[in-house]
Amino acid sequence: MKTYGLIGYPLGHSFSQSYFTNKFKEEKIDARYLNFPIPSIDEFEGLIKQHPYIAGLNVTIPYKEQVLPFLDELDQEAANIGAVNVIKVIWKNQKRILKGYNSDVVGFMGSLQPLLKPVHTKALILGSGGASKAVAYGLSKSGITYRFVSRTPKGSAEVSYESITPEILSEYKLIINTTPVGLSPNEDKYPDIPYNAITANHLIYDLIYNPEETLFMKEAAEKGATVKNGIEMLHLQAKAAWEIWNL
Repeated sequence: MKTYGLIGYPLGHSFSQSYFTNKFKEEKIDARYLNFPIPSIDEFEGLIKQHPYIAGLNVTIPYKEQVLPFLDELDQEAANIGAVNVIKVIWKNQKRILKGYNSDVVGFMGSLQPLLKPVHTKALILGSGGASKAVAYGLSKSGITYRFVSRTPKGSAEVSYESITPEILSEYKLIINTTPVGLSPNEDKYPDIPYNAITANHLIYDLIYNPEETLFMKEAAEKGATVKNGIEMLHLQAKAAWEIWNL
């Protein structure tokens, strides 16, 4: 039986297993989808050896960048982004080849595009991990300029949360949270930005989908902003992952 799965840590927040399990059942596909919560990326090679029937993997926090050295090949877009969330297992001459892809950018932009208005020309990306790289890549392809916001800024491309002023928010009307801040069970947390400067012209996008409405979204919605969570992005990227595995 073909085996697909998800690596990351922890995995209590993941929707992928139920999504693919339901897909396999409904479409009568002889396959299974397992969660592989590995506390260290160093366990990745052992996992691959232990499960010889793995045909594909999804990758989530915190391994979208850490997994790169363990792969044999990278799709060009994944290489450009610098992060992977899909691994395809290819067999050539009895040799297993692990090739990395990124379907996050497809999922993110597919769910964001219908909400964009002419005022959304500049974006603040909260976080600087693997997901933020896919978001930045998608925005760049769409002609939207961006700045990363980080607790520990590195270089001129990143700024601190403390430096985000109402004046900056009046300029950057698209704000995307790519961090796990606010993710269940820590639902009482939210990114530290000046919410009083949020207006009806702002578009607030949270990659988190559990809970459905994070405090980040709620605070912004109360100021009249358009808000969206990451569930549609997940469905779109999962669909793209399945297509990659079955190319």
